[in-house]
Amino acid sequence: MAPLSLPKFDFNFNKLKLPFIQRQHLTVGLDIGSHAVKVCELAENGRGLKLLSLGSARLPAEAVEDGELKDPAAVAGVIKNLLANLQIKGKKVGISISGYSVILKKINLAVMNEKALEDHIQSEAEQYIPFDLSDVYLDYQDLKTNKEDEDRTDVMLVAAKKDVVNAYLQMLRSVGLKTVLVDVDAFALENSFETNCGQEGNVVLVDIGSSKMNINIVSKGASLFARDVALGSRQLTEQIQGRFDLDFEEAESLKIGVSAPEEKQAELEEIFVSTTTQWIMEIKKAIDFYSTNFPDTPLAKIVISGGGSKIKGLDQYFREETGLPVEIFNPFATTRIDPNRIDPDYLKSIAPEMAISVGLASRPCPF
Repeated sequence: MAPLSLPKFDFNFNKLKLPFIQRQHLTVGLDIGSHAVKVCELAENGRGLKLLSLGSARLPAEAVEDGELKDPAAVAGVIKNLLANLQIKGKKVGISISGYSVILKKINLAVMNEKALEDHIQSEAEQYIPFDLSDVYLDYQDLKTNKEDEDRTDVMLVAAKKDVVNAYLQMLRSVGLKTVLVDVDAFALENSFETNCGQEGNVVLVDIGSSKMNINIVSKGASLFARDVALGSRQLTEQIQGRFDLDFEEAESLKIGVSAPEEKQAELEEIFVSTTTQWIMEIKKAIDFYSTNFPDTPLAKIVISGGGSKIKGLDQYFREETGLPVEIFNPFATTRIDPNRIDPDYLKSIAPEMAISVGLASRPCPF
C-alpha cells in the first residue's frame, strides 16, 4: 500500500503483517480515549513479545470528545507526566483515532491489480466519502474476499479528517514525541487480538470505552465489518451517579462490582439492562449483517475488551442475548511478564483496557 503524503512519517491505517524475523524497534502505543490515556511499551526478540511498561492516567473532563482534541494542552500534560512516571524513554509513538472524523466503508469492486486499484480509489473515492477529499487522509485495503471464479472483491476504505489528525500530531510534538504510526481503533484492536490469538476463526471484537463502542468482525485476518457506536460505559456511571447521588469513583465501584450493591441491587439491574440493551442491539446488527453475507462461515465467539468489559456480569449477559460464547480479552496472554517489574494484580485489573494500546505497541516502527 502506498503511504499517504504526510511529511516525515508513514500514515498507515492497516495492520502490518511482518513476521518477527529479526529484532526490531517497536512503537510506544498511546491510546488516547475520552476518559483516559493508556500507554504500553513492548520489546521483541526471538521468543516473542515482552512487556516493559504500561499504565493509565485519567484525562480532565471533556478534554477529548468524540475522538477530537478539545483541550490539547491538558492532554499533552497528562501524557508527559504518564510517560515520565513510567520512565518510558522512547519518543516514537503510535496512536489510533475514532469518532465522527473517521469513515470506515467497505466497498465492492471489480478485481484489479494494485496500481489500477490505487488509481480507482483516488479517482472515485468522493462517491464513498462524505467529506471533501482535500480535507481527509485516505487509505484502503483489498480484503481479497473473492473466490477463484469471482471477478469482484471487497475493499475497506478509510478516511480521516486532516484537521483532527494534525491536531494530535501537533499536540504530541509539543511534548517531544514523534508520531510514526496513525491507526484506526478497529484495526489496532484487531492487531492486538491477532498478536495473541492468530488469524483463525470468525470473531466479533467489541471494545467498550467510556464514550464509544467499537465493533469489528474479523475472519482469517480480514476485517469484514467495522464501525464505531457512540455508546459507552460512562452512560452507566452517570446513571448510577444520578440515581444514588454518588460521586464518580463510588459509581464506578458499583458498576464493576468492587462495591457490594446491597439494597441498590434491583435499581442497579434496571439501569444495567436499560443501558446495555442498546449495546446488544448494535452488536446484533453487526452479527445479522455477517450472518446474511457469510452464512457458510458461522461466528465462533465474541471477545470483549475496554474498561466497559469489566462490568460485572456483562460477559454472561452478552452470551445470553446473542447465543455466542463470550470471553474477556487479555491482550497480554502470550506476552512475557516479569512479576518483579509489573505487579500481577495490577496487570490483571487493567489488562482489558489495554487492548488498543497493545495493538499499537506491537507494531514495528516504520523507520
